[in-house]
Amino acid sequence: MAISRDWIGARASVVLTLVVGVVSVVTGIANIGVGGAADFLFFGVVVPGVVKQITAFTGTLTGFVLLVCAFGLRRRLRSAWWAALLLFPISGLQGLLQSSRLSIPLVALSAFALVIVGLNFRAFDREISLSTTQIASLAALAGAQGYGTAGAFALREHFNSVDTLLDAFYFSLVTGSTVGYGDITPTSAVGKLFALSVLLVTVSSFAVVLGVVFTPLIEAQFSKALGRMTEEQLDVLDNHVLVLGFGDLTEPILEELSAKADVLVVVPDEERARRLSDRGYTVLTDDPSDEEAQHRGKVGVAQAVVAATNNDAEDALAILTARQLNPEVTIVAAATQRENVNKLKRAGADTVISPATLGAHFLAESALGGHGAEELEERLLGAGEEDLESAAAAVSGASEAADESFSEADGESDTSASGESEDADGTGFSFDSDTDAEPDAGDAPEGRDENEDE
Repeated sequence: MAISRDWIGARASVVLTLVVGVVSVVTGIANIGVGGAADFLFFGVVVPGVVKQITAFTGTLTGFVLLVCAFGLRRRLRSAWWAALLLFPISGLQGLLQSSRLSIPLVALSAFALVIVGLNFRAFDREISLSTTQIASLAALAGAQGYGTAGAFALREHFNSVDTLLDAFYFSLVTGSTVGYGDITPTSAVGKLFALSVLLVTVSSFAVVLGVVFTPLIEAQFSKALGRMTEEQLDVLDNHVLVLGFGDLTEPILEELSAKADVLVVVPDEERARRLSDRGYTVLTDDPSDEEAQHRGKVGVAQAVVAATNNDAEDALAILTARQLNPEVTIVAAATQRENVNKLKRAGADTVISPATLGAHFLAESALGGHGAEELEERLLGAGEEDLESAAAAVSGASEAADESFSEADGESDTSASGESEDADGTGFSFDSDTDAEPDAGDAPEGRDENEDE
């Protein structure tokens, strides 16, 4: 199921659009260099050489526009989805009219991308949200180009080589971009004064627009340096594993999960977030139990949620929030104290493992002459997917057996604690004070060393 979603999901749409854009640019440039010759049997005879040249040039432009669409799709913009859906048939038609074997991949990819992107209509539901500065800068650029084009055409008698609106637009664009080829120049004082005004207005508008475009890129780099995720990165999350919080047990869990699935870790501490980000993990700096944080972490489309910190009380709050936001998601938790296993299950966890109880069970079995622990360790460390599944089942069974062995001792205290908590705050949960301690700010091994030094 995960593989199929990766192949036809939102991420595939972004990648396909990017690939079609690159192929369109490369194909167009290659066919422009070939000239009017064609070697594709269907259209090599009937398509005039000038049409092939025009479609090669316009195909290159279409490719660049598709690259912009890929950026928009990455932000889940509906307008980018519509634009890509419109450009794919155009790109495929341009590939056919270029009448070259080089165009065959472009035609095939355009058709395939049209289907995949079309199927993901619901994934791209964000409207364009432009700030006042962005709207003003774009309006200024359009107004400046309009001023330069209209003015140059109206004063064409004061310029050489300005005969049409296209010539006037060319003059305005070349002036504003500070390229200045020199093929169109003013021939009178009126023309020179107008050219100076166009230079000031268009260059200023270009500078403002460039600043607005590059500002988000700079912000993204700062966010990465601080261990934070941008909204664009969060928007493309899909079918991932959401890890709520970080503790001693979370470290090996991340190592296992990151090799098999996309993982997002939610931690409240910026220093820890930066360290995890430096090690290649995707990190969101926020409160793991906060509803808005889990919304941003896309808990609604996550394939699983993991809560395995040193604090059972905080894990329970995070689990309650996740279960409320996504009743169907699989939630796995680790209980620091074995007394809290049932409480985490009542909070909404599907599976709860108590490492302390499990370890005690295996150690006791080994002390009494059993070899189950060693055999299980060999099966876990050995290769093979089937072995891992059977070993996981054995761990689950051993965990249940260990819980049952302590059930009589815990029954009365658990019932009493639950009753007291329910009377106090109505939640029905009570956790030992030992588990309410704040987790260490550093990495797990460093945290243990610091505590020992203290």
